[in-house]
Amino acid sequence: MARGQQASQELTEVFNQLWHLDTNRLRPGTDYIISLQGRAGYVAQGSNYARDRARAPLFTYVNEDKLKSIETYAHFINLLDNYEASTGVSETVTTEELQENRLFIDSIMETDVMKCAHKYLVRKGQSPSDTAQFKRQLYDIWFRLYHRDRNGGEDSCGFEHVFVGETKYGQEVMGLHNWVQFYLQEKHDHVDYKGYKARANKDTPDEDDHVLNLQFSWKGLVKPVGGSFIGVSPEFEVALFTIIFLMETDKMTSVVVKVDEYMLELVVYRHGRSIGTSYPKLLSSNNRDL
Repeated sequence: MARGQQASQELTEVFNQLWHLDTNRLRPGTDYIISLQGRAGYVAQGSNYARDRARAPLFTYVNEDKLKSIETYAHFINLLDNYEASTGVSETVTTEELQENRLFIDSIMETDVMKCAHKYLVRKGQSPSDTAQFKRQLYDIWFRLYHRDRNGGEDSCGFEHVFVGETKYGQEVMGLHNWVQFYLQEKHDHVDYKGYKARANKDTPDEDDHVLNLQFSWKGLVKPVGGSFIGVSPEFEVALFTIIFLMETDKMTSVVVKVDEYMLELVVYRHGRSIGTSYPKLLSSNNRDL
């Protein structure tokens, strides 16, 4: 246990460094506005009924011009369009899409966030110091296609699962832990926000919180609770989860860290040399225990 805590202490320092370097993080109340509304109720596993405690969308406003003017978000949004939501449907990857995957990696590697993450990983002996080789490593972790569905073709990759979301046999929602995708899907009426998840009334989150636990339905399927960063840049999430992914080789790693004012559990599942899934779980925020 001590080793885990020590690791978390070191990770806490690194992740806070990344947090401070994340100049592409959007500002709540200015660049975007959310409306939390009601606290979501309990949904039984496998049930697709959730009482709607939020009549309006989660995102009241997002400055899309600003979003699209930031290179990493612009490439990120291009990628969101490229994935077929259903697992078991073999992904057809066009040359153009492969190029877009690379452009996204190139653009995040220009940021201080990823440069800092790269330096840390090199220091820990987890990544090659050569930038081109490190980009290849990132590509394998996030974009290599693998079989998530045993019967199907190569139907999934880490990026798709975490950032885009997938449906499994038309039954449950997997992934979709990214706020930009959540916003875009909500705008297209594919996502219906049901309310925030919190244990008791005293845990009410704030509209300027950068991490939330949400309940929603996507294309009619319910996700009882999904953790998500709000307003952070794509490079920040890629940096965080890449570092955790490379720390160990177990099927699953969970670390508890304090980033800014948030006490978080960060979870990463591995699928061979790639990310199976990764997400944050908000445990508490400065003045509130969950």
